[in-house]
Amino acid sequence: MLTVGVDEAAVESDLRAGVLVCPVPGCGGRLAPWGWARKRPVRGLEGALRPRRSRCSSVVGCGATHVLLPASVLLRRADAVDVIGRALLAAAEGLGRRRVAELVGLPGSTVRGWLTRIGRVAGGVLAVCAVAAAGLGSDFVPPAPVMPTAVGAVGAVVEMVGALGRAVGRRLGGSRSSWRLAAVVTGGRMLAPDGPDSVAGVAVPINTSARLGGRAGSR
Repeated sequence: MLTVGVDEAAVESDLRAGVLVCPVPGCGGRLAPWGWARKRPVRGLEGALRPRRSRCSSVVGCGATHVLLPASVLLRRADAVDVIGRALLAAAEGLGRRRVAELVGLPGSTVRGWLTRIGRVAGGVLAVCAVAAAGLGSDFVPPAPVMPTAVGAVGAVVEMVGALGRAVGRRLGGSRSSWRLAAVVTGGRMLAPDGPDSVAGVAVPINTSARLGGRAGSR
C-alpha cells in the first residue's frame, strides 16, 4: 500500500508518467497503472472511494502490486482520517466516549474501537511522527511519555500530531490537515492492528505538501 495525494487526476497523471516510486525497500522501480481496488463508501468523504492499483513494472522493478490510498483515509477504516482525528481530539480534551460518538455522529462502539487501538499503538505513532518532525529541522518538543491509560495515549498522539502539523506549516507554509499529515507519515497505518511500520515516518519528504494538497508521492 502507498499513501498518495487526494487529487485523483494528479495521482493518475503521476502514475502514468512514472513519477511514483515502488515503496519496497531497495527496489527503486517505477509504478504503472494496474486496475482498481474495490469501491467502498467512506464516511466523511463525498462519494465512494475506489483506490487505484499499481504495479512496479520497470526493468529494474520487483513486480509487486500496491494500492494507492489517498491521504484522506486510513488503511481498512470506514471513516475519513479527519473524522477520526476530530474524535481523538475531543477525547483528549476530556469528553467521554458517548459524547465523542454523538459529536461525530457515529456509534459508540466505533469510537471505542478507535480509542482502544490508539492506546495499543500510540508508541509506534509517536515514534514515526517524532522522526518525521526531526527531519524537518524544526524546533520540536516531543510530548510527555505515553501514560499507561487510553486517555493518556490519545492525548499524547493528539499533541504530537498537532506539533508535527505546526512544524510542517512553518517549513512549507500554508494550511494543511494535521490528520492527513499523520496519515502520510504513518503510511495510512495509524490505526492498524500493529500500528505504523517502523520505517513509515523516516522523514517528511519535500513532496509531502504535494500529497496533502493533491499531488502524489511515495511513502
